[in-house]
Amino acid sequence: MYGFSPNYYGYDFRQIAIMAWTPSEVALNRKLRVLWEQHVYWTRLAVNSIVGDLPDKDETIKRLLRNATDFAAAFEPFYGKAIAARFGDLMKRHLTIAAELVQALKTGNTSAAADAQKRWFANADDIAVFLGRINPFWSTEEWRRMLDEHLKLLSSEVTSRIAGNYAENIALSDRIESQALEMADVMTSGIIQQFPMAFSA
Repeated sequence: MYGFSPNYYGYDFRQIAIMAWTPSEVALNRKLRVLWEQHVYWTRLAVNSIVGDLPDKDETIKRLLRNATDFAAAFEPFYGKAIAARFGDLMKRHLTIAAELVQALKTGNTSAAADAQKRWFANADDIAVFLGRINPFWSTEEWRRMLDEHLKLLSSEVTSRIAGNYAENIALSDRIESQALEMADVMTSGIIQQFPMAFSA
């Protein structure tokens, strides 16, 4: 977004080694992949609604924010209510700042956009540190890299949408989706390693 070129092509897909997952492990992966897919899908729809000032804007943002609650619900069986709620709060902040940033960019308020962008990246760092603390199989640095990638790709997607570069905007959306699935697979792998007894069947 503000301060980033719309041409971001530094994406590198990270393959996750999957060795004969049990049905319960596959189910977890499917759940987390759906959540990350919904995360980027509803983010894209919210961006389009804000930029286009569409009548569905408020309802679309409301549905987007539900993604944070859904992530918290997915975490609760493993980490308990308090940790799950904290993760949900961090994800909700990630989404609300993003909406705020898009609105500032749409109206050309560069100072508000710069402030929101700073808080957005700080929030991503908070998420990376949080995940690194609750699971010894998640690397804070790896989550920093992935979330930084996520935000930069979203920044470019928004910039291209505002500029009306629709072919580029759509191509970036495909890259965002692939990168989100990478995060889902890393998340799955860490939970399986941390709670192996939960996935015996």
